[in-house]
Amino acid sequence: MTERVSNWFLGLGRFTLMAWEVVLSICGRAKSWTNIIEQLHFIGVKSQTVVLVTGAFTGMVLCAQTYFQFHKVKMDTATLAVVSVSMCGELGPVLTALMVAGRVGASMAAELGTMKVTEQIDALRTLGAHPLDYLAVPRVTATVVALPLLTAEAIAVGIGAAYLVGVYLLQIDGAYAWHNMTRYTGLDNVLTGISKAFIFGALISLTGCYKGLNCAGGAEGVGRATTEAVVYSSISILISNFFLTLFLQHVFEGL
Repeated sequence: MTERVSNWFLGLGRFTLMAWEVVLSICGRAKSWTNIIEQLHFIGVKSQTVVLVTGAFTGMVLCAQTYFQFHKVKMDTATLAVVSVSMCGELGPVLTALMVAGRVGASMAAELGTMKVTEQIDALRTLGAHPLDYLAVPRVTATVVALPLLTAEAIAVGIGAAYLVGVYLLQIDGAYAWHNMTRYTGLDNVLTGISKAFIFGALISLTGCYKGLNCAGGAEGVGRATTEAVVYSSISILISNFFLTLFLQHVFEGL
């Protein structure tokens, strides 16, 4: 038990040092824009399908469930307001991050882990290239940039899908539903969701890169690193979401 706790803290320290070095590299050293653009295409463009489907059906099912409860107390036109606030502040950023973690985090860990066990990373060092600058920085930068955009897309699609379901399927008055949504959805809700997306993007990419770069044990180790990257990313997203909600609510409550 003591050894497991010690290894956990040791891993946390290594992760923190890697994250700090990546931040310093992003702020100070020359970056490979070609690699960043390639990662933006892979992370942002190729993730749109899963993000759009997730956002649309989340908005629709949330609209239906909210309507079923609100209809009992004759508050039908408040349905879209609940959907909007929930999608902007919580469901949009969290579900988008979880889907991207499953797709992108696993890919990062598998790709970098394969490079590690086949000694390609050692070859980079031999050629004078810093592995973090060449491999981690483009992935972290692209994820931090792409995830807020994907989150905004998921929020918009989710609200739009909820409006269609509420107005055309559940027969809610569209004008009153839209009025209540714009009345009760504030700038603080949108900023909360986008701010969370930046943090979640950093957690996903740093976790995937860390697990890949510290992979060992051949093919079995690559599989283990891939699984751990997804699990740890998802857990860190859910845990950090709670504290970010409390913190950002206090920060943006005056807007």
